[in-house]
Amino acid sequence: MLRSFPPLATAILLFAVAFALSPLFSSGFAGFEQGQFPVETDFWPIQPAGWAFSIWGVIYAWLIAGAAFGVFKAPDDPDWSAMRPPLLISLMIGTFWIAAANASPILATVMIVVMAATAILAMLRAGSNSPYWQVRPVALYAGWLTAASGVGIGVVLGGYGVLSAQSAALLMLLAVLAVALVAQSRRPQEWGYPLAIVWALVGIIAANAASGTWPVIALAIIGVLCLVAQFVLRGRTPAH
Repeated sequence: MLRSFPPLATAILLFAVAFALSPLFSSGFAGFEQGQFPVETDFWPIQPAGWAFSIWGVIYAWLIAGAAFGVFKAPDDPDWSAMRPPLLISLMIGTFWIAAANASPILATVMIVVMAATAILAMLRAGSNSPYWQVRPVALYAGWLTAASGVGIGVVLGGYGVLSAQSAALLMLLAVLAVALVAQSRRPQEWGYPLAIVWALVGIIAANAASGTWPVIALAIIGVLCLVAQFVLRGRTPAH
């Protein structure tokens, strides 16, 4: 007799796979390009170095693994139920995000903000029965999306001349740090969330080192220290 799988858990697995495969159906994405905006600049201080985007490989693989675990090991577990609707919304939008980013930075920025909000909600709703398969992959995903939302908004603000590139970077670093500290305080033991943001901040530091954009570098370093300090002080008792 064939086993039936709950539609929501199955849909999350299917969209996690579709999300991971989406770069294959486009030219990929390693940051916004100069020609996509009316205001030209040498580079955007808010955008991490290209190598930082390699974290997507880990995110894709872990999301798929976690979704598969959910389907086969926790298909009806109430500990998983609350996180599934927002996670599915985020993954569905994410499946089309690269295509949007290459076509319209404004649309892509709106999409990634919604992706981040729903991913954070999923992280906060996740239970703790199977942390390495349930909350932690989502936490890493939500952390990177938090940083990516700040990058997207900062690039749009600079690229359309609303603010200078450096002012936009400083403003969005402050915004990302504020959101990150509040979200992290709600799940202080989940290290995947701050880890992804620290990775993005290190990428920003590296991208700005060559140009000597010291205000951005200094604020990014402060952000790293704040996130690490909050995890050490509030997340000292690790989850299983």
